[in-house]
Amino acid sequence: MAENSDRIYRRARALATPLLRIEAAILIALAFYLASAATFKKVTHPGALGGEIAFAIFGAAGLFLCSISYSRGTSWGRSPAVLANLIALGVSYFMFGSHLYISAIPLLLLASATLFATLLGYRPAIER
Repeated sequence: MAENSDRIYRRARALATPLLRIEAAILIALAFYLASAATFKKVTHPGALGGEIAFAIFGAAGLFLCSISYSRGTSWGRSPAVLANLIALGVSYFMFGSHLYISAIPLLLLASATLFATLLGYRPAIER
């Protein structure tokens, strides 16, 4: 039984790192897209656009730092990774409500996979 638990833990930890890095890369790509769109189109609310770009950059940095935590086997990146993916699930829910299925379904799948990997890829230290 313990061997099966260890195998699940190791696989989840190994899967959490690249999934978190994929999410970080998607956020960086989103920030570049928003910044480039602002150069070619008239921006009606530059403050809001700047906030979205900053949020994407800081979110990407946070997810990348969480992936470092998982790759090193430390626990400090678990709760931010879980929170970020719970937020992504909520965003996906509202995308479904707006009939944006082309974005909602991939976001739902990626956030769900990353959420389960981050939850199962952490084991508290055993006190002796």
